[in-house]
Amino acid sequence: MSFYDVGTFTAWDYVVLAIMLSISAGIGIFYGCTGSRQSTTKEFLLADGNMSMFPVAMSLVASFISAITVLGTPSEMYLYGSMFWLFGFAYIGAGLVSSLFLPVFMGINITSANEYLEMRFNRPTRILGTLVFFAQMILYLGIVVYAPALALNQVTGLNLWGSVMAIGLVCTFYTTIGGMKAVLWTDVFQVTVMMSGFLAVIIKGSMEVGGLDKAWQICEEGGRIDFWDFSVDPTIRHTFWSVVVGGTFTWGSTYGVNQSQVQRYLTCGKERTAQWALFLAIVGMVIVVTAACLSGLVMYANFVECDPYTMGYVTSSDQLMPYFVMYLFGSMPGLPGLFTSAVFSAALSTVSSGLNSLAAVTAEDIVKSIWPDMNEKRYTLVTKSLALFFGALCIGMTYVASQLGGVLQAALSIFGMIGGPMLGLYSIGMFFPWANSYGAIGGTLISLTWSLWVGIGAQIYPPYVDRPPLSTDGCNVTMTTLASAPIPPEARPPIAELYVSPTPGTAPQPG
Repeated sequence: MSFYDVGTFTAWDYVVLAIMLSISAGIGIFYGCTGSRQSTTKEFLLADGNMSMFPVAMSLVASFISAITVLGTPSEMYLYGSMFWLFGFAYIGAGLVSSLFLPVFMGINITSANEYLEMRFNRPTRILGTLVFFAQMILYLGIVVYAPALALNQVTGLNLWGSVMAIGLVCTFYTTIGGMKAVLWTDVFQVTVMMSGFLAVIIKGSMEVGGLDKAWQICEEGGRIDFWDFSVDPTIRHTFWSVVVGGTFTWGSTYGVNQSQVQRYLTCGKERTAQWALFLAIVGMVIVVTAACLSGLVMYANFVECDPYTMGYVTSSDQLMPYFVMYLFGSMPGLPGLFTSAVFSAALSTVSSGLNSLAAVTAEDIVKSIWPDMNEKRYTLVTKSLALFFGALCIGMTYVASQLGGVLQAALSIFGMIGGPMLGLYSIGMFFPWANSYGAIGGTLISLTWSLWVGIGAQIYPPYVDRPPLSTDGCNVTMTTLASAPIPPEARPPIAELYVSPTPGTAPQPG
């Protein structure tokens, strides 16, 4: 079955994408050649502990806005409605939860968050935290690169493994050369690119249907605007309680105890600066999720009479957003490249934070325990080599992700399954002074077993999901016509005639 011809990447789109990747690499070169040239571990991993709140806040936002989120959140709104938007409240709750943990990490001289576990309990507890973090991040980083590259490849024609290599190599390069300073400032640039991509879609998509207010009206009539489902039935996909309360703990784990975020707080040096960075990051997350949700509602307003997913022009929900972008901008050279740059930026920011944090955890939790007397120069070189190694491993894990098939979504959900038990481990240490290492380790293993059983079981035996209807009543173009004589972008019919149906999916995962 052929896709409707909405155009493919042009030379100008590749130019825009190349500029974004070049700027990211250039920031790494700049910080690799200035200051003390990343010659100390403190500079490489913690940016010397003197960063201001703005770049740290933007990096906190960028780190867990993965490309899966950029593609998945709009399709979530398109398919299931606006309930996911309530995650904005969850981010606020997560900020309050995280503010309880932040002073503890800022008050002790650490680089790896797992060091706290040894201080509070014992070394086996620290090892448990290290192993869980490795399992979580290594698999996730491979998927976070492969999944969006696959979606872009199938809709825009962008080379799949070329995309994977571009993201992996550029990210590994600037992370290894420029250290944490490069990671923070590239995140600032990449958040700007992401928001530019969303705004372009919202503005152009709204214009196509007569304005944002008209798009909202269409979504209301189509049953997509529904915020206040207070049911306590656990079988319902999204309710106020599952999104706000569950989301608070999910993101509380991410922003409160995850190494990638804790490491960013530590780059501030001062607790007050880190608290302000966290506050600004929560505001930034609310803005980003609002832009992503509006993009999904605008997409629904355009495709309300003819669903592309049902018509078979896309084969998965992740392809809806790239398809919509190619429809809107397929005849405008450079603009599809802008949105693709936004997707790449989301992947780069997530992977760079992962590589830097993996290097920090490996160096502090493993290398230092084996060679405690290693001199600073050699230790810094080892840390940089670890960042390079994990970059190569991330690229290799994309091949593993490509072979997962139906297990892919379950693997994505691991971030949420592991986050809760880890939040519990740190919480019992900080807020329950009578708890000992036996309770900490036993409780963590039991909660991990339970959450993985429930989470993976839900992927193997997915529950029935009742979603608002999708229509193909306005589809005037037959599949035979589409397959035999694709219509050029400049002569295509109204966008409502080009709707494609995505396969039933699950909610987009954090980060």
